Amino acid sequence: MSKYMFSILPFNSTWRTPLWCLWLCSCHSGPDAVSLLNERKGARNKQVTKLHKKKRSSCQPVLDHFDQQYSQELGDLWPSARAVLLDRHSWQYGVMLNRFSTVTDITQTLQSQGFSLLLPQTNVSTLLCNGPSTILISKHQARKDSLLPPQYISKCSPNDSYVQPESPSHALGRDLQSEALSLACPSLQCYIHPYPLRFPSQAHRPGQLKQYYLLNAASLLPVLALQVRDGEKVLDLCSAPGGKAIAIFQCATPALICCNEPDPHRRDWLAKTLESFVPHSLNSRVIVSAQDGRSFGQREAGTYDKVLVDAPCSNDRTWLYSCSGQQGEQRLQERARLPMLQAQLLRSALSAVRPGGVVVYSTCTMSSSENYAVVETVLNDCPEAEPEDLWEEIAIPLSKYFAFSPAHPGHGQTLHKPSPQPQNGNVSSYHHRLGILVVPQPGKTWGPMFLSRIRRRK
Repeated sequence: MSKYMFSILPFNSTWRTPLWCLWLCSCHSGPDAVSLLNERKGARNKQVTKLHKKKRSSCQPVLDHFDQQYSQELGDLWPSARAVLLDRHSWQYGVMLNRFSTVTDITQTLQSQGFSLLLPQTNVSTLLCNGPSTILISKHQARKDSLLPPQYISKCSPNDSYVQPESPSHALGRDLQSEALSLACPSLQCYIHPYPLRFPSQAHRPGQLKQYYLLNAASLLPVLALQVRDGEKVLDLCSAPGGKAIAIFQCATPALICCNEPDPHRRDWLAKTLESFVPHSLNSRVIVSAQDGRSFGQREAGTYDKVLVDAPCSNDRTWLYSCSGQQGEQRLQERARLPMLQAQLLRSALSAVRPGGVVVYSTCTMSSSENYAVVETVLNDCPEAEPEDLWEEIAIPLSKYFAFSPAHPGHGQTLHKPSPQPQNGNVSSYHHRLGILVVPQPGKTWGPMFLSRIRRRK
């Protein structure tokens, strides 16, 4: 592991994840994750496209369970979500550019093929970047113990600005589009296509940076909700395969980012991802940790400004295809035990974050028991934790691209789908503040992705 040049903390964990669970939270990395997994088996990059063409049948016990659970929890949204999950050829992937690599040729190719930016870069976003972020940069640069010289601190430049081909007034209006721009610094560039067009992945080449990362664009939402700024200390508690850590580096230049992964095989995968996207000049800012995430917060209490908990979960996409009938039954038994682990991880994250800091909890399942119930349980146990409403900040501005359904406090109920516009100033209701859920729908096949933001009171 030393060949990856990152600082690595010793492995002292008793957390042993079942082998089938190692694949659970890798779905949002898209073909890049599949490509790297194939490389470990000696496969070539071309096999990625063959993988998509190979027809795989769904796991019937899992599908039957989903039908029973999600028809109650999602109501009218489930039939169309079911159709998307069963049609792998309809799945969309985003192309996140690496700001540390030359991407001019890739940008031109993407635009020529009909890709457009998820977060259009305009003068509004430039002003946002030059506002609070600039203040943070100047403070960080003024520190005598700065880890890197000023030229390595991320800044906004004219080269970071691109124009969205289609009118920003389409569907949402100019005000809502501008609100979406506040979600990230212009350095984050993710291209998406309205149709399930596949872009080829790039093979891992030791010592060479990749130009882009393929992912389910919904996986960027937890990173946007985290609102990382330059000079902050960030913990990615369940980091492998590393896609969200890479996205964090596209948004800002943290003073330190700790990427934690207890499993040695997934940690090796994580280190390769970091090597492929993070330049050597930033290696001193990256720690690859091997701690048990459940006790991490006890060891490093109040250390971090921002913490991301992309928790192991019962991944809806992969569960439908990666098992036989017997394995499906075993997984469904394991599914009932996951919420306990997820709640432990979230509590640990709240301990690791400083007072006033932020924790974002996310999964790639639509299961209420692993999403809303976990957040509600931890909130009841942690009086210092306060949920924050993401509906106006993320769901409304990005509803053009993603199909959102809000959290709800009950189980086995049909979801109430609120109007995309605030009514009577009551948008920040309790069920909104628990979190928001991206449900795959025809034409918007991103997700599943649940995210909740919790602030630790000062």
